[in-house]
Formats: sequence, structure tokens, C-alpha cells
Amino acid sequence: MLGRAKIVDRMLPCGVKGARWTFSDLIPIRGLVTGEAETMGQEPRPAFAGLGPAELVRAASIARRFFIDGRSKSEIAEEFGVSRFKVARILEDARAAGIVRIEIRLPARLDASLAHRLRDAFRLRHAIVVDTPEEPEAQMRQQLAHAAAALLRETVTVDDVVGVGYGRTLTLMAEEIDGLAACPVVQLTGALLGVNTSENSVELVRRITARSGGPCYSIYAPQVLPDAKAAASLRQQPEVSEAYRRFGTVTKAVVAIGSWDPPRSQLYDSLPERQRTALRRKGVLAEVGAVLLDADGTEVATDFTERCISISGRQLRTIDEVVGVAGGTAKADAVRAVIAGGYAKSLVADSSLATALLAQVGS
Repeated sequence: MLGRAKIVDRMLPCGVKGARWTFSDLIPIRGLVTGEAETMGQEPRPAFAGLGPAELVRAASIARRFFIDGRSKSEIAEEFGVSRFKVARILEDARAAGIVRIEIRLPARLDASLAHRLRDAFRLRHAIVVDTPEEPEAQMRQQLAHAAAALLRETVTVDDVVGVGYGRTLTLMAEEIDGLAACPVVQLTGALLGVNTSENSVELVRRITARSGGPCYSIYAPQVLPDAKAAASLRQQPEVSEAYRRFGTVTKAVVAIGSWDPPRSQLYDSLPERQRTALRRKGVLAEVGAVLLDADGTEVATDFTERCISISGRQLRTIDEVVGVAGGTAKADAVRAVIAGGYAKSLVADSSLATALLAQVGS
């Protein structure tokens, strides 16, 4: 009767997060069994064809020493009385035969394949894709916020100056960002009024620095002013000017990407219908902060931006690392415009948006 092969799964500190090494521990008399289920009468693969059970067990033991115990090939060679080159050959054959199987797994909800394709297609520095199939928008935002917070936590150091935009997802991100380096955090836009009274960009930045312990540079002013003269005057006030002076020092930033066609933007929602219509006639398709872009990523309607309290398009483009955050297929055109214009060098997106973006470039 054929023996049963026991599959032993272990999580290993193998240098690749999420890598799982699995191999068949118990070898049946009539052959090597690999895979997730018991296989009747399966013969050994060519690498170990003709070997008896003792040799097969030794191969599994050597694999265990190397992949699970972290022993060097020289240490294993000494233990088993063979050469280091013999150990290397056995390890290679063990993988080929299926005794050792390597499985790369990212944490749940991250799609590595889509992220890799997205990064290559748009030449991004970082692309993080969250797999949120058929989830309500609120849950999708929560997952995006978690991923954006994790990316900042991973990439930001105490030597950085972080700029933060405004949006519903970024507000959620502020609650997820434990462990951020204690660096300065600068608010990049004034507060939008009349959109959501429970959320504002001032509180967003304060929440981040309350968790990180770094200095906070907030903007105590509305984002949109009646005219350019009022905005210019307000920029000279101490409650605004300190943050403005820091714009040029920002080394990393995280911003929400808004769409104007179809409308998926809090800035869009905050404006009277007459202003929205006039701006869309000027070709506005996307927005980052108060920077308005057309389909090609060219800044348009600069007269509107001049009456806003916000980082300028020129300043945004000079920041070394800008992470755009967006979700949903409706934002595909807007995200593509932002990337094309050079306003975001990295992207945190959900799988539906990533798929739509790749479809646009035929990838």
C-alpha cells in the first residue's frame, strides 16, 4: 500500500516577504509524492529517478537544513559528509523534482502582477495595487488608505519633509499611519468648505504628526478664495505663509487624484455649477490639489489656481517623490493625465483602476 505524503508548510525569514517553502516530508515506498493532494502510483521525477527512499529522505533533510534552518551549504556538507558542490546539486534537484516548492505570496489584497505591469507601463517608481473586487466604495477607500500609509511608512525617513494633500482616502490614511518617521509634515492645500464638515486638511496633517511626533505645518485657510488678490493677501498671513515657505523643502508627498469627467472630486463638488461648467469648458479633466489638468496632463485654468491656497503645479512637479492615490475605473482618465503631466511618480490604486489604465495603453 502506498504511504501518505505529508505536506509541511512553514513561513521562513528567507529575504522575500511572503515566501512560503513547502516540501514533501514523508516519502512513500513506490515513489515521490508532491502536490497538495495524495497521488497514487506517481513515479519520481527525473532528477531523483532510481533513488531509494533513504536517498530521497536525505535530499529532503538537506533541503530542510538549508531552506528552513538557514544553515550554509558548507555546514550542511560537513554534517552529511558530502562536498559543498554535492549539496548545491541536491538542492537544485530537490526543487526540480518537487521536493521543494517555492511560492511567492504578498499579503492579502495586494496584486503583485498588476502592480508590476502598471509600474512598467507608466514607468512609475512605486505601484501598489490593492485587490478589492466588487467592494463598496467605502471599503475600497479604507484598503487604499491602508496601502498608502504602509508605503509612506516604508519609504519616509527622518531626513524627509512630507507634503500631504486632501481627500477622503487621505483622511482615512491619517488613522493608519502609525510608525511614520518623525519628520516635518506640510499641508499642501487649504481646507475645502461646505463639502464634509467632519473632515478637513488641517486636522488630517495634525493627526499624522500626533502619531509620528514630527513638526506640523498647517494651513489655517480655505482652499478657494473669491479672487487672486484675496488669495495673494492671505498667503502673506502667518497662519499660511509658514507652510508656503516649506513647499520648496518637501521631498515626498501624497496626494489624492480627482476626476472632473466623470466628476469624482471634492473640489468639483465644492464649486457652484456655473464655475464647474466654465472650468470644464476650458478642458479640465483632472485635479491634484488646486492644479487643474487636461487629458494630456497640461495645466489649464491657471486663473482658478491663482485664487486658491495650494501648492502650485511647478512646485508639485519638482518634488522628488509624489504618490498619487485613487480608486475606481471612473478615475482612469484623470490618473493617466496626472501621470502624463509628471505630477505623480508613484501610484496606489485598486485593481479595477489598474486594469482600466492598462487597457488604455494596451498592456
